[in-house]
Amino acid sequence: MNLIEVKGLCKNFDSFKLQDVSFSLEEGYIMGFIGRNGAGKSTTLKSMLNLMKNDGGEIKLCGFSMPKDEIEIKNQVGYVFGGVDFYPEAKIARITDVTKTFYREWNNQLYKELCDRFEIDQNKKFKQLSAGMKVKYSLAVAMSHNPKLLILDEPTSGLDPAARDDLVLLFQEFIEDGAHSILFSTHITSDLEKCADYVTYIKQGKILASTDRDSFRLSYINVSGKKEQLNSENEGKIIGLHTHQLGFEGLMKTDDKALAQAAGFEISEPTLEDIMIHVERR
Repeated sequence: MNLIEVKGLCKNFDSFKLQDVSFSLEEGYIMGFIGRNGAGKSTTLKSMLNLMKNDGGEIKLCGFSMPKDEIEIKNQVGYVFGGVDFYPEAKIARITDVTKTFYREWNNQLYKELCDRFEIDQNKKFKQLSAGMKVKYSLAVAMSHNPKLLILDEPTSGLDPAARDDLVLLFQEFIEDGAHSILFSTHITSDLEKCADYVTYIKQGKILASTDRDSFRLSYINVSGKKEQLNSENEGKIIGLHTHQLGFEGLMKTDDKALAQAAGFEISEPTLEDIMIHVERR
């Protein structure tokens, strides 16, 4: 069963358009949603949850249609977006007492376990939490009503490497029964290397690719060499070409590997970060 089905999603602003965004995610998997700032990641996620009205397209989450089944969807989806400050003067315990009334399957035991795991002090005011602790608290709330799907916007930003690693482990635990899934946007591609099964790449409001992580990564090769190795044929195939005093570097489609080999380029497998850097340089 697909827990996410997005087809032809569009959103128009004066200076930006989300154009025909389509992707899907089966239960039991983690999908990373990547692209540079302003590419349309947050707009897509908010439109999926009807937090922002879209201008076209179809959205189904957990088998239900948005916005027709919005209440049912929001009982089955946990979501976290950056910049949500709840009530800054209220204590954590009080915020939770109010929030849990909106969910029919709130799990107090799970909430307590998550707060213990994240070392969240229930007696602190929300404004007293660090940026990283605010993210952890938001996640604890999002996961405590037994959602099938988590939709997270930059969940690991503001966290130190150890805390990010703990979160990645938590994500893997969440989906290990094969009945849950996670969609999360991030700039920290090393987190995706650890846990993402799929990657959806958005650039300037359009989906560049949506496929399994390894197929996406292996569809490109890193190339480098001396500037005199470049010619009109191979230079046009290089994505994000960067020339410097010692030579050049860039990215090519794996389909063009024979051309790179014939030119004597040095070739290596790229990381997700390598791909982002060169694709966005183009």
